[in-house]
Amino acid sequence: MPSPRRSVEGRPLGVSASSSSSSSPGSPAHGGGGGGSRFEFQSLLSSRATGVDPTCARLRASESPVHRRGSFPLAAAGPSQTPPPPLPEEDRMDLNPSFLGIALRSLLAIDLWLSKKLGVCAGESSSWGSVRPLMKLLEISGHGIPWLLGTLYCLCRSDSWAGREVLMNLLFALLLDLLLVALIKGLVRRRRPAHNQMDMFVTLSVDKYSFPSGHATRAALMSRFILNHLVLAIPLRVLVVLWAFVLGLSRVMLGRHNVTDVVFGFFLGYMQYSIVDYCWLSPHNAPVLFLLWSQR
Repeated sequence: MPSPRRSVEGRPLGVSASSSSSSSPGSPAHGGGGGGSRFEFQSLLSSRATGVDPTCARLRASESPVHRRGSFPLAAAGPSQTPPPPLPEEDRMDLNPSFLGIALRSLLAIDLWLSKKLGVCAGESSSWGSVRPLMKLLEISGHGIPWLLGTLYCLCRSDSWAGREVLMNLLFALLLDLLLVALIKGLVRRRRPAHNQMDMFVTLSVDKYSFPSGHATRAALMSRFILNHLVLAIPLRVLVVLWAFVLGLSRVMLGRHNVTDVVFGFFLGYMQYSIVDYCWLSPHNAPVLFLLWSQR
């Protein structure tokens, strides 16, 4: 016997209208929901005319970012989530560093890399380790103690007012150099390079810091002082300048300083002579000092 014909929804086509009328009151076929049925039918026709499925539209609306963030009243009914506590200041990442900060970090990286490359005499096992004793002898020539002792000895042996005036200002320049270098080293406190060996000649407490290079400041100060107050031939003047340059380079080759320490040391020593020249001591502006020294 052939099965009864069924509709697309799986119901028999021969179902009477009474079975349809016995459905739930909320169904579209119920007599009480005639207005709602017409409204849903019109909305279905309008959605088919526009090509949008109402079910998909409701799903898209529920999955929208605005709905998920709780902008709709339905989402507001859920439990509210408190925002996470802010990170401490040291754990935050600076996503927009300044140009000056980037430039300084790049300069510091180049300085450390170049200083390590030039430290060819930092140890006996270095590539130029055999030249290390010569570099250490050159280091002593720029130390502050030999310059101070030599200036005091020449000042005691001098018998002319002009010589005493020059030597007095040279002593003032050396003391100013020691004071400024120690002050800046104590303020900056930059450690010496890691490949340095602490076998320097007569070190003090601030000598464990590297910025600026005291040998470089003294080399620039002494060379400018000698060139301005001593009458020397041209070869000797070239030799003085060459001594200052090689002394500064030896500080990097021995691993004592970074390149920026020596460069700033040259600049500081050059400016120190300008201070000494501006505050030049003479029997006219410091007669008491010269009188006390002449009585000795």
